[in-house]
Amino acid sequence: MEQEKHFRHELKYAVAYSDYLAMRERLQHVMLKDSHTGPDGKYRIRSIYFDNAYDKALREKVDGIQKREKFRIRYYNDDLSFLTLEKKMKINNLCLKEDARITERECRKILAGDLEWMKDDGRGLVQELYAKMHYQLMRPRVLVSYIREPYTYPPGNVRVTFDSQIRTSLFQQEFLTKEVLDISATDTPEDMILEVKYDAFLPAVIQDLIQVKGIRQQAFSKYGACRRFG
Repeated sequence: MEQEKHFRHELKYAVAYSDYLAMRERLQHVMLKDSHTGPDGKYRIRSIYFDNAYDKALREKVDGIQKREKFRIRYYNDDLSFLTLEKKMKINNLCLKEDARITERECRKILAGDLEWMKDDGRGLVQELYAKMHYQLMRPRVLVSYIREPYTYPPGNVRVTFDSQIRTSLFQQEFLTKEVLDISATDTPEDMILEVKYDAFLPAVIQDLIQVKGIRQQAFSKYGACRRFG
């Protein structure tokens, strides 16, 4: 039976590399490493983000609209055998993600604009993307890549991640290739984006571990950062 999904809290912070090193040292004694990571405790994420002809998703982010959604297709560590179509919905600091597995062949069709097969697909998320690509002129807009270092903590279903090396390419054809020609999307590539996700509560022990002098919550968007070039 599929587990019911619900909104989760999501907090983001910009942290300097030195603060990241100190924070990681503390977290490793309390939190668990994600089982999907490699020997270095990290993995690479590549995503294609969608937007409509009027840049709805980008403008809502820039304008601070509290209720918004984004569609993306994502894979990990350059493994094209596991692709997911995702819709991320956000209300203030609460977020909910719906996803559906798709094949590499289906992904290539979507990127090429071959959409009719989606109309009668049995996956509701695929049908929703079809409707928005057909009626709202939603299209693939930008490639977003980054390295993620994730940690988990079962009480509160807490997930803490450090994202770095955020890079981009405006050419979605790069999405399914082994050698991606991209550029840095941030002015200070060595800095980290800390994300903290949890259900109903954030345990005090985790709150204490992620505290560093001068840390501040911010509304950072990888999609927004990568759209700065076009």
